[in-house]
Amino acid sequence: MIRTILKTDNNQLTLQLPNNMVGKMIEVIAFEIDQVKPVKDLEKAEKIAAIDKALSKHRVDLSNFKFDRDEANDYE
Repeated sequence: MIRTILKTDNNQLTLQLPNNMVGKMIEVIAFEIDQVKPVKDLEKAEKIAAIDKALSKHRVDLSNFKFDRDEANDYE
């Protein structure tokens, strides 16, 4: 699959396909979009969401945790 987002300078576009698509049925769709996130940002967001979902069961709420230095150094 190829996905390319670009801003055109004129009404003609030349598309170079990879060799593995030669001789196969393909579909080309062009439509206007308002704003676009770079593909790298989308991939990064998807990876972050997947990691967040995988680690969510291991989260512990430490908002009320108080560290007691005396208790931590009491070895008796």
